[in-house]
Amino acid sequence: MSKVVSINKKIENFKKIIVVPGDKSLSIRWVLFASLANGKSKAKNLLLSEDVLAAIEAVKKLGIKVIIKKKECVIFGKGIDGYQYKKNIKIDAKNSGTLGRLILGLLVNSPNPISLVGDESLSKRDFRRVSDPLSKFGAKFKLKNNNYLPLKIYGSSNLKPIRYNENKGSAQCKSSIIFAAMRTNGITKIKAKKSRNHTELLCKYLRLPISIKKNKYFDEIKINKVKKINTLNYDIPSDISSSAFFIVLTALSPNSELTIKNVNINPSRIGIVTILKKMGVKIIFKNKKIYKGEKKADIKIFGSKNLKSINCPSQLNSGAIDEFLVIFLVAAKAKGISYFKNLGELNQKESPRLKWAKKILTCLGVKTFTTNNSIKIYGNPNLNLNYNKKVIIKNYLKDHRVFMTSIIAALSFGGNWSVHDKDSINTSFPNFLNIIDTLKK
Repeated sequence: MSKVVSINKKIENFKKIIVVPGDKSLSIRWVLFASLANGKSKAKNLLLSEDVLAAIEAVKKLGIKVIIKKKECVIFGKGIDGYQYKKNIKIDAKNSGTLGRLILGLLVNSPNPISLVGDESLSKRDFRRVSDPLSKFGAKFKLKNNNYLPLKIYGSSNLKPIRYNENKGSAQCKSSIIFAAMRTNGITKIKAKKSRNHTELLCKYLRLPISIKKNKYFDEIKINKVKKINTLNYDIPSDISSSAFFIVLTALSPNSELTIKNVNINPSRIGIVTILKKMGVKIIFKNKKIYKGEKKADIKIFGSKNLKSINCPSQLNSGAIDEFLVIFLVAAKAKGISYFKNLGELNQKESPRLKWAKKILTCLGVKTFTTNNSIKIYGNPNLNLNYNKKVIIKNYLKDHRVFMTSIIAALSFGGNWSVHDKDSINTSFPNFLNIIDTLKK
C-alpha cells in the first residue's frame, strides 16, 4: 500500500455534518487517571491512535489490567500506590510528548530505575523541561546528552514538595509536576504560565486536593498528597485539534457549511476559533454543555469570501499552539499581512513547525518572513495554484500535523501534490483521510 497521497483537484463546496475522534489530550489523561483509581473505569469514544495505545501499554507494564472492546475501554486501577515497579521496565512513549512527559511525574517514587524511550521525533524533543522540576522532588535522571531520550528515571522514597515557576506555558510540564505532587507529603506550589488545563479540571472533578488561583497571565496551583482517586467513567468529547483541519478547510471553501458534533471547547484550547473569528470566519457554538468539568459543543463553520489579516495577540498562542500550521493557511488567503510572534514553542513539537510553515507557504507561492519565533505572512486573496504546479512534501519527521496541513492546502488551493508518509496520522487521527473522503462526496 502506497504511503504517498496524491491530490490534484480542489475540493468542491460541501454542506456536511461530521464527527471526529475523541480528544487525544483527554484520552491519554483518562488512561493515567484510571490506572491510579480504586477500581474499574470505563471510557467511550477513547481515541485509539498510536499515542493513546502507547499510554495503555505503559500502564500495562506497570501492572494495570486493560481491556479494549469495540466501543469502550476498561481499566482496572489499583489505587494511587498500585503500580508494580518491576526491574528493567522500559516504557516506549512512541511519538507522544504528552505521555512521555506526564508519566514521568507518576514514576518519581519507583524503587527501581525505569527507562523511557520514544521514536525519532520524540527523541529530539527537550525532556529537561520535566526532568529539572521532577529532580527537585528527589527523583534522579540520566538523559542522552543531558536533554533527550532515551532516559532513565531513578525514583525516591523520600519525595519533598516543591515550589516551581513554569514559565514556558507547557501543559505537559505543569501536568507532570501535578502528578508528582500527588505522591508527595506536603503542599507543592506551581506558578504556571497559562496553558491547557485538562489535568487541573480532572483533578477538580475527582475532588483531589488541588486549588487554583487564576491571574491574567499565570495560574497559582497548590496540590497536596493524594490518598485515593475515584473511578472515572468518561464519554470523551471530540478533539478540537483534529477538528481544526476541517474548520480551516471549510473557512477556505466559500459557500460551504460544516457542523462538527460534540467537540471539546475547553477555553484553553479554542484559540483557533478566536483567531479565525478575528480574521472574518463565521463560527458558531451550538448545544453547549459542561461535561465532567470540560465544556463541549457542536461547532458550525461557514465558508468565507473575505478573510482579513491579523496581528495575532501573543496571549492567544497557548490556546492554539497545535493549530498554527493550519491557521497559517487562512493567513495565506487573507487580505494584508498577518503577523504571529512569540512562537518558539512551535519548534518544540514533533518537527520544527515554523520551518515547515515557511516551506509549505513557499510551495503555495506565498511570501513570508520568519525568525526563530515569529512569522509574517503576506496574504493573497486570489491564491490558486495551477494544475501543473507540483508540490512534494516529505522528510518532515512524520509530524502528523505537517501531513494534515499539506492535505488541507492541496484541497483548498489546488496544484498537483504528493504528500509522503501518510501513516504519520496514526499517532493522532487514523481516520483523517476517511473523513476527507466523506466531504468530497
